[in-house]
Amino acid sequence: MKTALFSPYTVKGVTLKNRIVMSPMCMYSSHNEDGHLQDWHMTHYVSRAVGQVGLIMVEATAVQPQGRISPQDLGIWSDNHVKGFAELNKQIKAHGAKSSIQLAHAGRKAMLDGDIFAPSALPFNEKMKTPLEMTKADINETITAFADGSKRAKDAGFDIIELHGAHGYLINEFLSPLTNKREDEFGGSTENRYRFLREIIEAVKDVWEGPLFVRVSANDYHPEGLTDTDYVTYAKWMKDQGVDLIDVSSGAVVPAAIDVYPGYQVGFSETIKSGAEIDTGAVGLITSGLQAEEILRNNRADLIFVARELLRNPYWARTAAKELGVEIESPKQYDRAW
Repeated sequence: MKTALFSPYTVKGVTLKNRIVMSPMCMYSSHNEDGHLQDWHMTHYVSRAVGQVGLIMVEATAVQPQGRISPQDLGIWSDNHVKGFAELNKQIKAHGAKSSIQLAHAGRKAMLDGDIFAPSALPFNEKMKTPLEMTKADINETITAFADGSKRAKDAGFDIIELHGAHGYLINEFLSPLTNKREDEFGGSTENRYRFLREIIEAVKDVWEGPLFVRVSANDYHPEGLTDTDYVTYAKWMKDQGVDLIDVSSGAVVPAAIDVYPGYQVGFSETIKSGAEIDTGAVGLITSGLQAEEILRNNRADLIFVARELLRNPYWARTAAKELGVEIESPKQYDRAW
């Protein structure tokens, strides 16, 4: 039986053996607070490659020290980080997976000592620190940091880069009118709120020729916030800039009650995919092979990003294949069991 989930996906010369992506999930495990990979990360990511996931995406990785969510986040703000990521890539690719990294800046959601930064001086909630409003110099420095992080990702051998524009972190804060109250060229209109991401994409494209994804929060879950139809506009602009795929998540830019259920974000992916005519990834409580197959077959997304289910089961690809009635190649060491 032929399935969509276990069909290859090619973008800019990079071919994934199936449509399963390990979604970026923070591990908060860089215990020396220097942003370096630990033995834990090697085990965590490589085991999913052994489990036959098509694309392993490394967690949100900070392009600046003050862009970390926590002191335990991974970083790519220094050339010293490249060696560890190069070794991780070598191990991931030894098992037939492709690799990606999510470049990130936490903005006002950084839980760090010292100053934190955002488009506007608005705290996330009453318990969190009030950020400093970014100056033009701060903005330019951060754009450069994303480009420098992309160069290091290239040097480390990653196949794909994803920009983290979701979950209330810095790029998302610029995009949403709930968090961006600026009155200069980086705020006000939809086009101005997009300018920060536009300039990041331009800077990254100057140093990176490979596939480029962007994760977005396609619904702010607030009456004055953005919805998936607003993100169709943003996605069209991203497509014009050469972005290859929109990784469609939602929420977390402001505190909000979110009604979650299996596949609750898939409709947002479908809206953006059809409205902007761009490839999308679906994520959010996707736990079965049948569910993933339905999403792909009905043209609601092009890739399936799996998060918590891969924490529970590193071999979820095999579980999904059995559910769909197909055989996939096992690691040769596991032939007797698979």
